[in-house]
Amino acid sequence: MSPDSPLLPFPELEQGDSEVVEQFDAAALGRLLKERRGPLSLRQAAAEADVSFSTFSRVEAGAQPDLATFTRLCAWLGVPASRFFTQVVEREVSQLDQAITHLYTDPRLTEDAAAKITSVMRDMYNALARDDTPARPLVACHLRAASVMRPGVPQRLAEILTDMNDELRRQVEAGEL
Repeated sequence: MSPDSPLLPFPELEQGDSEVVEQFDAAALGRLLKERRGPLSLRQAAAEADVSFSTFSRVEAGAQPDLATFTRLCAWLGVPASRFFTQVVEREVSQLDQAITHLYTDPRLTEDAAAKITSVMRDMYNALARDDTPARPLVACHLRAASVMRPGVPQRLAEILTDMNDELRRQVEAGEL
């Protein structure tokens, strides 16, 4: 996938799962290396950690290490690798995004072919997917006496109930209820 391609969710996520994006804190790793190194020289600490002197120096200064170096440094520090990752974003992964991810990971498709199929899928989905908003208000009332009410009263009552429904929906969406 090229750097210009859109970010896609991981294919192993199931329906309703969320994609979690984490950020690596290289500065925290550098601080902990410096703290653990203590009176040792950079060369001595690097030798103990089984990494090169220059790599150890760069990582201690806040550079991001490669995976092999990172695991060696975590082992030398005696801390889990997860300590240096913080959750940044969590978003729901739609079924359409899951399908598109599978297209981009299919080795039989070129990136261009996957992009073309993706375009068709998005167009079809947008044209055919149902809107989840109900066609009628959620608040409903059966009026047996509507036939004996004065003219206009059932309509005004329906307007009041619709306004109540809209306000309740607004409060729910705003987290007030």
